[in-house]
Amino acid sequence: MSLDAAYAYCADLVRARDRDRFLAALFAPEAARRHLNALAAFNLEVARVREVAREALPGEVRIAWWREVIEGEGRGDVEGHPVAAALLDTAARFSLPRASLAALADARIFDLYDDAMPTLGDLEGYAGETASALLQLSALVLAPSAAAQAGDASGHGGVALALAGLMRAFPIHAARGQCFLPLDVLARHGIGRAEAVSGTPTPALLAALADLRAEARRHLAAAGAAFGVVADRAAIAAPFLPLALVEGDLRALGKVRDPFREVAGLSPLRRQFGLWRAARRAASGRAFIPG
Repeated sequence: MSLDAAYAYCADLVRARDRDRFLAALFAPEAARRHLNALAAFNLEVARVREVAREALPGEVRIAWWREVIEGEGRGDVEGHPVAAALLDTAARFSLPRASLAALADARIFDLYDDAMPTLGDLEGYAGETASALLQLSALVLAPSAAAQAGDASGHGGVALALAGLMRAFPIHAARGQCFLPLDVLARHGIGRAEAVSGTPTPALLAALADLRAEARRHLAAAGAAFGVVADRAAIAAPFLPLALVEGDLRALGKVRDPFREVAGLSPLRRQFGLWRAARRAASGRAFIPG
């Protein structure tokens, strides 16, 4: 498969399964879009290992394969894998840190099991190695000098995106016994992991989810403040545009009374309009991350 075909495959995958990031990439320079989609496609591939592998051990083998590819030990296996081929080409062209890519894959080992997230700090660390790393890697593709100033924005922004995304996916995770709600947050309200996957909504569970929304808002505000001091922020704005949707998702989640059955968030049309409006604000130098 040619590299052009590999990149086209990545774009199709992201368009179908991560619409926010696909639309956000359209506001980046045309030459950079294929590389942003390659990173997003890699993120999708490791994020859905549990769905594809079905069991933990094959999932760990799959993640180990990604680590070997990233570290250069499995290069001979990538010819038939368009996402791996596009990822390696992108990483080489922009000298992306292989350790960050490998850590992003390794963090997904947690997804393969039904262990509870021990603490809020652990959840923030998980988000940092996944969503935050993806933001920073994307910024490096667009403008390395600006990306160097955007570490805090990437860190906080990724946590805000991850928390909102995990709460939107709560019904799916709970149905298969996964618990991303930190045990220390649950304990604050007198409940544990069993209640978080029980299928029965309680005031205590709703209060724990409200705490997590407050944490997401705190990180969102911190991301906005940190992004505002980046000198050439317009150059790296595209991957940060989905942060403009987080507050709307959090408001929708706040109206949910049965988190086991209700999937909440902005509608597709409002998401598309929100990204367009955020891109317009970014292009004119105005703030687009709610704070």
